[in-house]
Amino acid sequence: MFLAFQLSDIITVPFGWLLAQLYHLTNNYGVAMILFAILVQLILMPINAKSKKSMMKMSRLTPRIQDIQARYANDPQKQNEMMQKLYQDEGVSMGGGCVWSLIPMLILFPLFAVIRQPITYILLESEEITSQIISVIKTAAPDIFSSNSYYDQVIAAQAIPQFANELRAAIPGISEFALAGINFNFLGINLGMIPQFNVFSASWVWDWAHIGAFLIPMVSAGSQVLQMWISQKTNDSVITDEKGVQDKETAKNSQQNQSMKVMMWTMPLMSLWIGFTVAAGLSLYWFVGGVVRMISDPIMTNHYRKIYDAEDAVRLQKAMEEDRIEAEKERIRAERRAANPDGITTNTSKKKLQKQQRDQEQAEKAAAAKEYAARKGIVEDAQETDSCLSGIPSRPFCKGRNYDPNRYASKSTEE
Repeated sequence: MFLAFQLSDIITVPFGWLLAQLYHLTNNYGVAMILFAILVQLILMPINAKSKKSMMKMSRLTPRIQDIQARYANDPQKQNEMMQKLYQDEGVSMGGGCVWSLIPMLILFPLFAVIRQPITYILLESEEITSQIISVIKTAAPDIFSSNSYYDQVIAAQAIPQFANELRAAIPGISEFALAGINFNFLGINLGMIPQFNVFSASWVWDWAHIGAFLIPMVSAGSQVLQMWISQKTNDSVITDEKGVQDKETAKNSQQNQSMKVMMWTMPLMSLWIGFTVAAGLSLYWFVGGVVRMISDPIMTNHYRKIYDAEDAVRLQKAMEEDRIEAEKERIRAERRAANPDGITTNTSKKKLQKQQRDQEQAEKAAAAKEYAARKGIVEDAQETDSCLSGIPSRPFCKGRNYDPNRYASKSTEE
């Protein structure tokens, strides 16, 4: 059956087909919903793994992030530059964990449509025939519908077998498969029923059908609290300092930890409220999905922790080597200070040392030449050497090459 294409159909059509196949296979809506929740979590596993990896990367950088924030508290621009450099060096995307964690939430909303529209996605009827089915049943039994038309398909899907003859007469194109309707009964609980929160209302009945429907969203919210608590503990275990050593104190006081504590209660409370406003089948889906995440989260954490532990070991070894080199330098400096307590130093500039070396080499050559001449009996004639203009042998041209001592002599002297 072809449906009018919408953007949400990219998710609803394949997942609706999957739920329909599971229902046809099991002929039990509850079992189909459990298998559906497990398969959806397996399909989303790569996305959840990406989210977990990004969150753990951010968690392990918490001490260094706090150090940058404290060091550049009065310089927001410099603080932002250093944070960006840290993220770039570590290969961390600032919003990576949030983005990946939002994807399952975005998929969840189209999945609501699959669960609340069983005639369309499980019985595979067109929108036109679906509207006719609801209209016929509403005309025959208006009391079974609530004022909220959002779940008309769920209510109508349960009542189809009771009004099969009327539907067959009114809708010639309806399939025999659709006329069988959907059995929402699971362990004595009607998963198509919206759980009733007020146990003291006049409509409340103390039977397992009502109590079971009441417990499903409660248990679902409780499992979410436990799942988020486990996730927080595993994230805290990877928070390390710049040397790769686990920093429990920073993990306890980190901003991310405080945010997780708030989410630990707000998210389950939100799901609890939603659980008492939608069909019980959706809460069952949430509960099973939470159990799967509770099992997969520690497995993914252990996997990525091994990778990060290896990185931390390299960082710790590097830090220890740097400490050893610095300690050796300090030891040498201490020995120099002990050997020269007064701090007196000689001029050891590069040019000075080079000149001293050249003078030494020339003196050695002159001495060798003199010794050689003495051995051979060569007598050098004393030669008169013109005295240098400056009077300083080592600086013969300090007064310039064109210096003339008689330039300003008197005319009488010249005559």
